[in-house]
Amino acid sequence: MKRRMFVGAVGGSAIAGVAGCLTRDGGENGTNGGTDDAEPENPDLEGELTVATYTSMVDSDNSAGPWLKEAFEAEYPDATLTWTVPSQGLNRYINREQQDADIEADVYFGLNVDDLVRIDDTLGDGGLLRELNVDRIDNSERIRDRLDMGDPHGRVLAYDTGYISLVYDETVVDEPETFDDLLEADYQDALLAQNAQHSDPGKAFLLWTIDTYGEDGYLDYWRDLEANGVRILDDWTESYTGSYMEEERPMVVSYSTDQVYANEYDYDMSRHQIGFPNDQGYANPEGMGIFERASELDLAYAFLDFALSSDAQAEIAQRNVQFPAVASEHVDLDPEFDQYAHEPPESVTFGYDALRGNLDGWVEDWAREFAGR
Repeated sequence: MKRRMFVGAVGGSAIAGVAGCLTRDGGENGTNGGTDDAEPENPDLEGELTVATYTSMVDSDNSAGPWLKEAFEAEYPDATLTWTVPSQGLNRYINREQQDADIEADVYFGLNVDDLVRIDDTLGDGGLLRELNVDRIDNSERIRDRLDMGDPHGRVLAYDTGYISLVYDETVVDEPETFDDLLEADYQDALLAQNAQHSDPGKAFLLWTIDTYGEDGYLDYWRDLEANGVRILDDWTESYTGSYMEEERPMVVSYSTDQVYANEYDYDMSRHQIGFPNDQGYANPEGMGIFERASELDLAYAFLDFALSSDAQAEIAQRNVQFPAVASEHVDLDPEFDQYAHEPPESVTFGYDALRGNLDGWVEDWAREFAGR
């Protein structure tokens, strides 16, 4: 079992309306196919496209990355797609931009809204990534109407989305109907969560509690969770593939697609039930963007368009075990994926505007009391 392990300094995502046509007048970036984002008459689709991403996108033959590379190069035979996994994640490129050093990549594949907030807090509004001209990305029209990364500077498009949920063992506990239920004696010493400083689902779960109880009430809720025995581990791997799969506890913060894994590996489905407290799940889209100083601009636009094609969306969703970004009529998924991937009745999330200027403080206040517990 794999899960996306790249995490920024803070977490979160956004859902809003799809952006309209976003263009930027010319600049001096991009060394091929023109100097701006206007579509050239003869795009340069030769050369090496370098795409930065996180480890689990490329770490096995079953990951989405190897399939995307092979299929993209078949579509564009004069191009080579090279994946790179920076050890510091997005921080590498923020630091290099601060130093005015070469970025050495054209596309970042695996952005959350918190990443955009961190970019802008560090580099200034609209930094590091280009404002996209969606007229160059025909398949962007396929993105679900309510799914957008919420970036006011139009730098990213979603390529998949997931929902943070609870996963529980129905032979030990019942599904909690509300967050308040988790404070009851029936759930004492039951829940495994993740450190919101280091874990994507951990941060999303924290934000979900802030959405439920408000910024004036979420710490009180966590104090009650702590009193009821919540255990906070460092990351998803330690909490899920470690403690939960070893049956140390009957409930864990995870993803609503986890039954897809359980079915694939013939795990006991009774231990992989999906819980949506308050009939909600926290939406966590992943996005892609083009670096401002990309050297292969035309290939970068071609890749973003390709990632939203029907075949690519199906492969990304099933290999990454998340939901496609495009509407259902544009993608065919295996029947078993549709059966075991669960969407919540209602999705909640924080957008860019809500996170900007707030998220660091929320996480720091939480960590001061609960990190490492």
